[in-house]
Amino acid sequence: MVYGLMLCVILCIAMSIRTLFMPAKLRYKLFSFENFLFLAFTYSIIMMGFGLLYMLCEVKGMPIITEHNAPLEGNFPSKFGTCLYLSAMTLFSVGFGDIIPHGFGRFLVVLEALLGYTLPAAFVVKSMFGYEESPVSKKQ
Repeated sequence: MVYGLMLCVILCIAMSIRTLFMPAKLRYKLFSFENFLFLAFTYSIIMMGFGLLYMLCEVKGMPIITEHNAPLEGNFPSKFGTCLYLSAMTLFSVGFGDIIPHGFGRFLVVLEALLGYTLPAAFVVKSMFGYEESPVSKKQ
């Protein structure tokens, strides 16, 4: 069951990232509120997805993170909050060091950090190459 959930989470993350490379055209505006929402939702899906992966590993009995050099303790909401915090800190920065990944968790953290650094560049490239000028500016 847990492995099935992990597979579903990985599939959701992959589909979210895949949308960056689909050939959809952004019409008339290079930067718009819709583009900002697209990027925000993509980041949110990746952050929650990796948080769920960390939590599912903990539930499965694979302790992959420690908090202040102690195993992750507390009830489910507390552990899940810590996993989401680790995911957000990894995705948006290099983290603070208060939560440390171990074993397979190190691989997941490196993968998430890589995605966090490459998503803005991929978004800008998609915006620039997928841009189509408005019909008014083409006539002039």
